[in-house]
Amino acid sequence: MKLFVGFLWGIFVLSRCRAAPAHSDVVMTDQAEEHPEESHYDVTLDRCGGIEFDAIAPDEKGNIFFFKGDHLWKGFSGPPELANGTFQELDEYHHLGHVDAAFRMHNKDEYDPKGHDHMFFFLKEKVFSYYQHALEKGFPVDIRQIFPGIPSFIDAAVECPKGECTTDSILFFKGRDVYSFDIKTKTVKQKVWTHLPNCTSVLRWVEHYYCFHGTNFTRFHPVSGEVSGVYPKDARRYFMSCPNFGHGEAHRKPRCKLDAITTDITGKSYAFTGSLYIRLDKPHDGSHHFPITRSWKEVSGPVDAVFSFGDKMYIIQESQVYIYKSAAHYTLIEGYPKSVREELGVDGPVDAAFVCADEHVAHIIQGQKMIDIDLAATPRAVKSETSLPVGKVDAATCDSEGVKLFVGPEFFLYQSPKVLAVSKISPEAQKIPPGVFGCEHKET
Repeated sequence: MKLFVGFLWGIFVLSRCRAAPAHSDVVMTDQAEEHPEESHYDVTLDRCGGIEFDAIAPDEKGNIFFFKGDHLWKGFSGPPELANGTFQELDEYHHLGHVDAAFRMHNKDEYDPKGHDHMFFFLKEKVFSYYQHALEKGFPVDIRQIFPGIPSFIDAAVECPKGECTTDSILFFKGRDVYSFDIKTKTVKQKVWTHLPNCTSVLRWVEHYYCFHGTNFTRFHPVSGEVSGVYPKDARRYFMSCPNFGHGEAHRKPRCKLDAITTDITGKSYAFTGSLYIRLDKPHDGSHHFPITRSWKEVSGPVDAVFSFGDKMYIIQESQVYIYKSAAHYTLIEGYPKSVREELGVDGPVDAAFVCADEHVAHIIQGQKMIDIDLAATPRAVKSETSLPVGKVDAATCDSEGVKLFVGPEFFLYQSPKVLAVSKISPEAQKIPPGVFGCEHKET
């Protein structure tokens, strides 16, 4: 019988059965090197006191697990727990030592067209595959059976889907050596990233890649290993809630009030509030806000409106428009920003804007009026103008449910732009869902 190794392949002859953050270079002591098992099991389990994690990985629900010795932490706050309480079978192989590396895999291919999430754990020369926290039958097996060409005793591993890497891949780290494993062809390319610290764990989170080393982390590009920005940073300030470690704006839940919202042609959805944004279509990664400059580095500060048309995203800030090419990483189109007047034929500023799928009309909201602009026309000019039944609109979007106008902590739903244009009264207001937008309704 064939062992079904998830979506990865299905060519191994064995039995088959299915069984979100707030946030070092530490050198091991001579005693730790001489007694490696003690260095992992005799730790003080206070991650706020400074811990170099053995592995970090999310599960299929987006819960991020931090592993150290025979313990783990679930999420960014809370006490440590025994790892065998969640991953029972690991205790049966305790003689293998601590978890060397772990990652979540979600990949749809010809071996598993439905696709599902697995967690892979690496302990010395063995690999374990878990589905919904249960060990899949036939595991553990030698790493080379599942990942030929990958050495034993790896330090870290992380999934890198096509679009972020050249192909659907797994990145394995051992010292400064990085092994890029092509999931489909099962070929390996080895490279050396001397500029990156030795990663004891690596986490992919909302399309960003983090190398953890000591109590610090460094964000890097998964293809080149390039590090942009000021790193390393202390993980305790970003990936966990620790007293005496201040958290930046990006690690507090903002009020449920949006500045802008859109979904691009690739299906990626974003909501903007203040100088932050949240990715809405990645529930498996949990809800967390990031600085806008992380994905759109040329845009500083809050935005007024955002809409997507074709393969481009339009970000309006005061009297200027930034147009980005939608891809794995957004790229500002040469020659931008330009003025709102030059690009859209109206003067800024703009309160909100939206474009419905399969349409080429930008609905620009200023005060209590909605201005329709034909994006297929050159030059662009006002097509029509109507009055709105609501007061000042903060953000707007058009999706499968209809047109949503966000006003403060609430939104109003209309069946279509045409219905919105002829409406004389507002429908019943609905509260912005905190769980979706990672926000909270605060008392005024």
